[in-house]
Amino acid sequence: MTERLYYTDSFLHEFEARVVAVSGEAVTLDRSAFYPTSGGQVFDTGWLVGIGSLRVRVKDVTENESTADVLHIVEGGALALTPGSVVRGTIDAERRLDHMQQHSGQHLLSAAFEKLDRFATVSFHMGEESCTIDLATGALTAKQLEAAEVLANHIIAEDRPVQIRFATADEARAMGVRKIPPALRGKLRLIDVLDFDLNACGGTHVRSTGQIGSILLRKTEKVRQGIRLEFVCGLRAVRTARRDFATLSEAAAVFSTHIWEVPQQLRKSLDEIKSAQKAQHRLLEEVADLQAREMLQSAEDRGGQNLLVQFFPDRDLPYIKLLAQKLTKNRRAVALLGCGGSRPSLVFAQAPGLANDLGALMKQAVQQLGTRGGGNRDMAQGGAPDSAGAKQALQQAASAIG
Repeated sequence: MTERLYYTDSFLHEFEARVVAVSGEAVTLDRSAFYPTSGGQVFDTGWLVGIGSLRVRVKDVTENESTADVLHIVEGGALALTPGSVVRGTIDAERRLDHMQQHSGQHLLSAAFEKLDRFATVSFHMGEESCTIDLATGALTAKQLEAAEVLANHIIAEDRPVQIRFATADEARAMGVRKIPPALRGKLRLIDVLDFDLNACGGTHVRSTGQIGSILLRKTEKVRQGIRLEFVCGLRAVRTARRDFATLSEAAAVFSTHIWEVPQQLRKSLDEIKSAQKAQHRLLEEVADLQAREMLQSAEDRGGQNLLVQFFPDRDLPYIKLLAQKLTKNRRAVALLGCGGSRPSLVFAQAPGLANDLGALMKQAVQQLGTRGGGNRDMAQGGAPDSAGAKQALQQAASAIG
């Protein structure tokens, strides 16, 4: 069992230890300040320095649950670390501080939601860019979010002490610990935020709430077990706020307005786009009507049917579908249409009641082209690899009508 030095001092960045075992890239030490991935918190990184110039990077840290050993996964050179030798471990202090800020911030945030709304935290996940907690509730209002964020940041501003304590499960229950894990190994390690939160946790934490810096809530989404809330703390919150401000400032410059007015300008632009799209659709409807009348006047009579075959190099799939709908208002029309552009496509359509099976015809066409498509007897569509393929497919399909 590895002695975990971070249990009593999360700010311990350097230590000496003895190599117990080496297996592949995994190095086991008799004691370690490296935190292994567990409890929602990700692993530390750093270095193991041996005799002479031997120096290997620790790229991952995991835990052997059966032996309670901490496994240090290193980048090459693991075999040079022999059992019994002494090494000096060095933790990446910047990464450790970030993890402490995120994890301690999560404790404050979870406690705030419990105190204000009785929403329990079901799970916690620390990512590279942001963190999340899943709250046991079916809904979370903007007012509740803001209240929890304000309360948690007030506790940060008060710079309350954060202490590490140890207790049995019964002692922890008597002390009112927020959440006691079901699987116990001896005494529980407790993180005590003075007069605000007491919770069992094996992670690394700050010494006082002021070291968290700040908590910034981001977005929410509905998940199976409740509401997932994304947040960032400390220097991550500063970087995120700076990136958000830069993005809003750039958007505001596009609209020549203040950042606070960006949402209003976006809604206005969306309304204008929707209006323009409606006007464009009306124009396309008129163009399709005119084109359908013109095509029907010169339609080929094929076994009592009006066969219309045409390729449109500069049109797109939505237009030829619209045109097909216009054409097949004629009770005898069979339209075999294709388009080019960035997405060459085919549309086969006929007036209801005609004997052709255009779905089967399209299936045969796309099989030969090596593309995908489908539909029913009266309307089908599919893709083409290029304009030449689309034109060839139209000719072959036309030969099957009659």
